[in-house]
Amino acid sequence: MKIVSWNINGIRATRVGLKEILDSLDADIICLQETKVTRDLLEEPVAIVEGYNSYFSFSRVRSGYSGVATFCKSSTTPLAAEEGLGGRLTGQKGSIGCYGDTEEFSEEELLSLDQEGRAVITQHKILTADNKEDTLTVINVYCPRADPEKPERKTYKLRFYRLLQIRAETILKNRGHVIILGDVNTSHKPLDHCDPTDLEVFEENPGRQWLNQFLVNPDDKTEDSGEPSGGQFLDSFRYFHPFQKNAFTCWCSASGARQTNYGTRIDYILGNRKLVEAEFLDSMIMPEVEGSDHCPVKALMRCGPLAADKCPSLCTKYLPEFAGRQQKLSQFLVKKNKALEILADEAKVLSTSQSSTEGSEKSSARKRTTEEVSTNNGKKVKPVSKGGQGNLLGFFKPVISKPTTSVDVRNTPASETQNMKVTAQCAPTSGTQNGNQQQSAFWKTLLKGPPPPPTCKGHGEPCVLRTVKKAGSNCGRQFYVCARPEGHSSNPQARCNFFLWVNKKSGTDV
Repeated sequence: MKIVSWNINGIRATRVGLKEILDSLDADIICLQETKVTRDLLEEPVAIVEGYNSYFSFSRVRSGYSGVATFCKSSTTPLAAEEGLGGRLTGQKGSIGCYGDTEEFSEEELLSLDQEGRAVITQHKILTADNKEDTLTVINVYCPRADPEKPERKTYKLRFYRLLQIRAETILKNRGHVIILGDVNTSHKPLDHCDPTDLEVFEENPGRQWLNQFLVNPDDKTEDSGEPSGGQFLDSFRYFHPFQKNAFTCWCSASGARQTNYGTRIDYILGNRKLVEAEFLDSMIMPEVEGSDHCPVKALMRCGPLAADKCPSLCTKYLPEFAGRQQKLSQFLVKKNKALEILADEAKVLSTSQSSTEGSEKSSARKRTTEEVSTNNGKKVKPVSKGGQGNLLGFFKPVISKPTTSVDVRNTPASETQNMKVTAQCAPTSGTQNGNQQQSAFWKTLLKGPPPPPTCKGHGEPCVLRTVKKAGSNCGRQFYVCARPEGHSSNPQARCNFFLWVNKKSGTDV
């Protein structure tokens, strides 16, 4: 069994069809994050993909924002599916349950944590390596980002982590195995960051502190049992590749950081310890797959899926806007006798209509042959039918050209006269050329254009002009930076630290 997670950064902005993307990922369960599609923007080619059944969670606070989706192959159809973590969006049958103790959350907070469309849960039957049926619950999440300038978002992120942990551990306690996968938006260890500054306080990041207690720490054994300390889940990639360097899943697109692999690992496939140790074969990163500022992560498992007989009610194909389009072929077929009756009726109507039309046209034709129309000069001519078929030559009119210079052609042969006319029409005068050159020179002196960019000190290459888009006192200001992609300071191919503001008033550098 294969499972993939990918922050796709806009499911509608893909260069190829969604089915082609899903097939290329080659997995039984494909979990996408940051779909940026809300229900009002969801279209059928995205909602219903041949060979897959899909489950979406939509943002209810902003259109085209956040969102996750899980696509399951028909051979991996889940038993149940649910949107959200807190159980406040489960208006359909077939929900998973196991919400745990959420008394520390108010009703308003529980609803708020699910309003941004950040979680979809699907529950599957699997056949384990030792040939036993078991249950696997897959929690697809897009965890919030902590904006340094918005303290409330940091709180929101930590509360989302807390609710995720309560739900995952409760399901694990009651129903088989659990996988949490998606964009967790926190790099766990210095090894997972391209340039971890302030190593002394690196571990003090609240997101990393949460991961430390949520994940199993294989390096730290408890004194009583000798078992690893920490939580109940394993980071599957580090389980198989504990010391792999430069293994990143996210890069800054604006700075071209992917070219120098200057990124972070914030996309995970986390599984409960027993599942990872017994059923996982490998866990990998797929940086070769482009199309987003993230790359997919993938896990291979020994266990195989057991498909449910029917999709859960959360399945996208059951949405009213799509359910009506799923029609059976038999609805387009009619009985033979009925079909013959319909054809006979249509032929009768067509015959009557043609007879009436032909009689009217013949009568009009006879009338036109006996009538004449007077023109302005008193002559009488036969009218030409506008609807008749004209001569092809009637669509072509001779072009009468006027020469731009006077030439005496009275004693010139006809062939030479024609050549003279063509030359007079096509050849520009020297006065016109001089006038165009003078105008061009004038505008060049008046409009000098932007000054050439400065060269960076690190490479002596022309810089690129950027504009500050972040809100603040410098929003809208322009500046020059090295044109090379962002990278580590030790990488000679990466961007140097050249920076130069552009003066708004004079256009000069400051």
